Amino acid sequence: MGNQGMPFEEERVFIVPAEAAGMRLDKFLADHLADISRSRIQGWIEEGRVTLDGRPARPSTRLDPGQCVRVFIPPPEEVRILPEPIPLGILYEDEHLLVINKPAGMVVHPAPGHTSGTLVNALLARFPAWAELDWWESEEDEEEAGADYPRPGIVHRLDKDTSGLLIVAKSAGARSALQAQFQARQVEKVYLALVHGVPPAPAGLIDAPIGRDPRQRKRMAVVAEGRPAVTAYRVLEPLGEYALLEVMPKTGRTHQIRVHLAFIGHPVVGDEVYGRRRSRLACPRQFLHAARLSFRHPVTGRPMEFSAPLPPDLQAVLEEARERIR
Repeated sequence: MGNQGMPFEEERVFIVPAEAAGMRLDKFLADHLADISRSRIQGWIEEGRVTLDGRPARPSTRLDPGQCVRVFIPPPEEVRILPEPIPLGILYEDEHLLVINKPAGMVVHPAPGHTSGTLVNALLARFPAWAELDWWESEEDEEEAGADYPRPGIVHRLDKDTSGLLIVAKSAGARSALQAQFQARQVEKVYLALVHGVPPAPAGLIDAPIGRDPRQRKRMAVVAEGRPAVTAYRVLEPLGEYALLEVMPKTGRTHQIRVHLAFIGHPVVGDEVYGRRRSRLACPRQFLHAARLSFRHPVTGRPMEFSAPLPPDLQAVLEEARERIR
């Protein structure tokens, strides 16, 4: 910021009008900076690039009429994503889309700190012409940092350490049609999760809003001002101090399954962010796998369904859990 030594390219000043009384600061700025994603605005606020009456504020701060909002817009950052010949576990491909089985450890798209080794790097190597196209600038989940990085073909995401099924669009039209299905909750996603403890009922529904954790901004949490989030689950197999669940997220919030299961007291085994730090199972990562995916073909409308079995690392953990109760 200019008077605090932070570089900036442009300063914008807004006076809060009467009709914006009570509006969140990040929403107000998103409405007035139409070409900037809300996630990026939230990042600027957290970096101290936004002041309210000369003082730092939070994205959720509610505005009063007459307040002065000052934004110090940083210089543009040039992002160049290079193609990398990374193998893709392709289960299905036609001229409009791919369905892949993403391995654990792969980041889906570039973000700050992850500009190589991602699924996008692999896609650019497989489809070199995509590097010249501009249809993949994304307005995905506003909660996610780095929303302005290139995302060719990306329709939805899986966390880095979550394995399983992922759709990739091969054209702007296919991508738009598939995203519309996700937004209308017409895509059925089924995950397998091993959790601590056994839920008391054989099935359940978690309806709790998710947003940034006010105490740890890099985490998500159930918060009153969060975005609506709904997750259904059923117990497939009780395993003593653990349980194997089938989990069906109805919305697509960042870290939704992990946050919701931790919220009800049954965190995912191996989850170092939202889970219990100690487990008697030797789980190398969070036990979360996107096992089934159903949607309509974006061009023909034909119903499509895919499945992916548990990968060997998680299957071994499941067998260990079963052995402990025999």
